[in-house]
Amino acid sequence: MKDTAIDYAAVFQSLPGMVALLTPELVFADANAEFLEGAGRTREQVVGRPIFEVFPDNPNDPSANGMRNLQASLNRVLDTGERDAMALQRYDVERAERPGEWEVRYWSPVNAPVLGPDGKVVLLVHRVEDVTELIRARGRPTGGRTRVLEAELYTRARELQDLNERLRKAHAREREVALALQAAMLPARPQVRHEQIAVRYRPAVGALNVCGDWYDLVDLVDGHRIGVSVGDVVGHGLAASCVMGQLRSALSAASRVAAGPGQALDVLGRYAHVVDGAESATAVTTFIDFNRHTITYSSAGHPPPVLVHADGRVEFLDRATDPPLDAPPDPVPRVQATTSYAEGATLALYTDGLIERRHEDIYTGLDRLAEALRRHRTAGPEALADEVLLELLPSGGATDDTALVIVRL
Repeated sequence: MKDTAIDYAAVFQSLPGMVALLTPELVFADANAEFLEGAGRTREQVVGRPIFEVFPDNPNDPSANGMRNLQASLNRVLDTGERDAMALQRYDVERAERPGEWEVRYWSPVNAPVLGPDGKVVLLVHRVEDVTELIRARGRPTGGRTRVLEAELYTRARELQDLNERLRKAHAREREVALALQAAMLPARPQVRHEQIAVRYRPAVGALNVCGDWYDLVDLVDGHRIGVSVGDVVGHGLAASCVMGQLRSALSAASRVAAGPGQALDVLGRYAHVVDGAESATAVTTFIDFNRHTITYSSAGHPPPVLVHADGRVEFLDRATDPPLDAPPDPVPRVQATTSYAEGATLALYTDGLIERRHEDIYTGLDRLAEALRRHRTAGPEALADEVLLELLPSGGATDDTALVIVRL
């Protein structure tokens, strides 16, 4: 059968149910025929106008909160990039043919994002089901029972909505505490003698998926080497912050006495195996020797560090990768490898929030990181870190937290 292009405008108009498209500014971009008919509006009265200008709250009802609830739901979709199903809403509609006269209406709304190539929300799908007649029909055979059932259903919906709102506020408080705890445990500036280092931590935007990423920098005992590490704990919130703090502290201590990064990760892995919440945690650590101009490294299931040589050549440090930290202890020590560099090279360690994107191969993200580091390699560490974050993180914020360490060698 010959391929034919799909007329998505016709598909949109034929969708069952009332469906509208909104811009991120909450302006109607389009509405299907069923939406216009159910709302009692023409296309000219809707498209191009803000939703709450077209459908304000009923000014005659002091308890009206449909507009506030809908706006909160739409903003959640914009912030999180995730679908939001609302509780049953009473949202009265003004009669278009009789200004000032309002109809009592009940709706079941669902709001969903349309994501652009960069993962940012470019449109909102606003789908509503008019359940007014269903509510009114309940109990009709018993007369007054209709209003009782209507009131019960509406009350239950309001209770569910209030509960959801309390949960969201509790999650927001947990996020704030977790971020404060993480900030206290991660050094605000490098705690090593080498000055050409920049560190960055960016929490996920509008999500609880924060506080699992960490970094560590330590002066090693001989005075001419430093240890630089990053890691990622699966999980989020306070629990992830606590596990992150334990793993970071343990690796910092192990690095000071270990013969090399492989041994340091071996010690950390044995510790992680008995730490609740460390399941599938990953880490990579590098020992940089400034006298010998070498980097010795070892990875426990973590994305490889990137070494950009002064001439622009990019090298992924991927020749010493073992399973994540919580793997059962192995009598064989963790592997490590060594590479050399010339003065002026740049080393970057990072967590997967910097390179991973939904529906994208991880190697695409690695190539994007390598190119950004190569192109801006002559910038200072602080400026380079800012440029990398600017280019790689979505403009609306990432859905996973991100740690980045830049070392000028």
